[in-house]
Amino acid sequence: MSVYGFKDSAGAAHHGLALLYVATGYGLGLGALLHGGLLLWAVGTLWLGHAMIIAAYLLHECGHNTIFRKNAHNARLGAVLTWLTGSCYGTYEDIRVKHFRHHIDSADVMWFESRKWFNSHPKSARLVQLLEWFYIPAHDMIMHGIMVFGAFIIPARRAQRSRNALVIAVRGTLFASLAWFFPSAALGYVVAYLLMMTVLRFMDALQHDYGGTPVLFEDVAMPHRGDRSYEQAHTFSNPLSLKHPWVNLLVLNFGYHNAHHAQPITPWFRLPALHRDLFGDSAERVILFWPSWRSFHRYRVSRVIGESTSEEGDAYLKLARAGAVSGGNAVSFLTSF
Repeated sequence: MSVYGFKDSAGAAHHGLALLYVATGYGLGLGALLHGGLLLWAVGTLWLGHAMIIAAYLLHECGHNTIFRKNAHNARLGAVLTWLTGSCYGTYEDIRVKHFRHHIDSADVMWFESRKWFNSHPKSARLVQLLEWFYIPAHDMIMHGIMVFGAFIIPARRAQRSRNALVIAVRGTLFASLAWFFPSAALGYVVAYLLMMTVLRFMDALQHDYGGTPVLFEDVAMPHRGDRSYEQAHTFSNPLSLKHPWVNLLVLNFGYHNAHHAQPITPWFRLPALHRDLFGDSAERVILFWPSWRSFHRYRVSRVIGESTSEEGDAYLKLARAGAVSGGNAVSFLTSF
């Protein structure tokens, strides 16, 4: 039974609470930053950052049309959420299409080859690696910069230049005003955004061993398109906790990634049950939190320009469960290139 356009009453409750959290976290988080005082600044920064994280995962839900009965309503909400997550410089539809390619093609299809660019710009690579040593997500910041000026950088997006320029002007004016009148609040916003980037890429890093395929704007027959067996063999789940499932709500259950790829139209609040139906309670096919953190920490510098292993499938999973693979970097469903 649908409620107010939601797909069902359970969705109305779960999605509704998540959306309410985003609205209050964004509003009160910014309010705390504007109020002043170190404690409020710290609380506001963390709350704003987490509101952005939940907004990003709700944007992902919109892309899979899991929130509302009508796809158009999912698209409208998704477009709003791109403004809260700073991914509005391109279009929501571009983000959705690229992410669908990820599911349909069983690959990380993209346009910008960051490792190739770093090899051609070694000084930039060294600077990024230095910042990454300090846990500053500089690699993601470069991707964000491309996203901001996407229509002026990506030839296939030239038709969006007027829209892109307008969004830059609006967001640029808003941020410049915040920085002029409330510089500490502007700093808090930047830290909150970097926190969102860090959490999203931590969750993404080990979930696939696909590697990047630079054919986003090419009509190429992908070798594993529609191959669900291949998709599951090269997809890995990394819930924050199996013992305490509520912890996974911090990222809207995004760690149940095999379940998500098995049934992409399953909403976030039903993924734990689907995971149990598919894989039981065994942790053998799961990359647990501490090995994930060891990989994230150990390879934070080398991950920028290279992989730590060429292993795939079960061999990759074994190494990942030991914290011995670097995983991907700066690959996000917020970007459309």
